[in-house]
Amino acid sequence: MSIFHLIFVEYLLKLNIPEWLIFILWQIICFVFISLLMILAVLFLVLFERKYLAFFTRRKGPNRVGFYGCLQTVADGIKILFKENIMPKNADKFIYFIAPIIVFAPILTVYSLIPFSSDINSYKSDIGILLFMAILSLPIAGILFAGYSSGNKYSLIGGLRSCIQAISSEIPIFLVLAGIVILTGSMNLNEIVKAQHSFSQWNIFPSILGFIIFFICSLITLNRIPFDFPEAESELIAGYNSEYSGMKFAMFFLGEYALTFIFSAYTATLFLGGYNSPFGFYIADLFDLTLITGEIIRNIEQFFWLILKTFFLILIIMWIRAAYPRFKTEKTLELCWYIFIPLAIFNLFVLCIVQYYRGSLC
Repeated sequence: MSIFHLIFVEYLLKLNIPEWLIFILWQIICFVFISLLMILAVLFLVLFERKYLAFFTRRKGPNRVGFYGCLQTVADGIKILFKENIMPKNADKFIYFIAPIIVFAPILTVYSLIPFSSDINSYKSDIGILLFMAILSLPIAGILFAGYSSGNKYSLIGGLRSCIQAISSEIPIFLVLAGIVILTGSMNLNEIVKAQHSFSQWNIFPSILGFIIFFICSLITLNRIPFDFPEAESELIAGYNSEYSGMKFAMFFLGEYALTFIFSAYTATLFLGGYNSPFGFYIADLFDLTLITGEIIRNIEQFFWLILKTFFLILIIMWIRAAYPRFKTEKTLELCWYIFIPLAIFNLFVLCIVQYYRGSLC
C-alpha cells in the first residue's frame, strides 16, 4: 500500500466512513489525477511544440492570448469544444461515432500503468510491459475504423497506412522489450525501474541499439514526423480524421499528444532508470525527516526525475519534426522489416550474452 493510500485510508476511517466507500473514493481520485495529468500534459505539449517549432523557423509563435501566449492552447481547446459536430452523408454512423472513443479510452487507461514514483502507480501488474503494449494496440483499430467509416477515400488510405505502420513497427518493439525482460528478469514496470537503481545500471548502456530501435519505432507508431503518413497533409488532407470536427476531432488530437507523452515516459522507464535519481540518492535521504514526510518528499522527487527524462525525450521528438522531411511509405516499411527486425534480433542475442556473464560474475 502506498504512503498516499495509507494516509487517505487512515484519515477516512477516523471519520467512520465504510471501507467499501473508501475504496470507491480512492479509485475516483486516481482516475481524476490521471485525467488531469493527461490534460495538463497535452495543453503544455501543444503550446511548447508551437513555441519550439517557431524558434527553429525564426517565428514568434503564439503570443497573443495570456502572458506570452501561454493561454493560447486553452483558447483553442474551448473553440474546438464549441464547434459543430458534422457527420458526412455517406458515413457509417455507428462506427464513425465510436472510433474516437476507441482511440481515446485506451490512452486514458494506459496512464495508470506508468510508475510515476514508487508510490504513484494506480495499477501494478506483473505483466505490465506486455499489458502496456497490448492496450496501446487498440487505438490503431480506432484509427482504421475512423478512416473506413468516414466514407472518404483519403481517410481510408490514412487509416490503412496507420495500420500497416503499426504492424511493421511493433515486431521490432516487442523484440527489444524481450531484451529488457532478459536484462531485468521481470515484466513488472516497477521491478524494471528498481533494477536501474543507479546511473550505471540504466538499461540504455547494455542496450543502446535496442534504445535506438525502440525510439524510432515509437515515432512510427505515434505517426510523428518523419513518419506521419496517415496524416500527410500534402497527400491526404488530414488523413483518417479529415471528416471529423468538434469534440470528436478534439479526442483524436488529445490522444495524439497524450500518446507522445506516454511513449516518452515508457521509454524513460525502460531505458533511463524511470523515476530513479541518476545520482543514486534522493534529497530526502540527506535530512533527518519523519517517515511520512520523507516518503512524500521522495515521491515528489521521483515524479520530478521521471517528468524531466520524459520531456528530454519529447524535446528530441520535436527537434526531429523541425529538422527532418517526411520519408516515403515504402522506405519506412523497408526500414522496419529489412533493418530493424534483424538488428533487434542481434540486440536480443547480445543482451542474452551480457546477462549470462552478469549471472556468472554474481
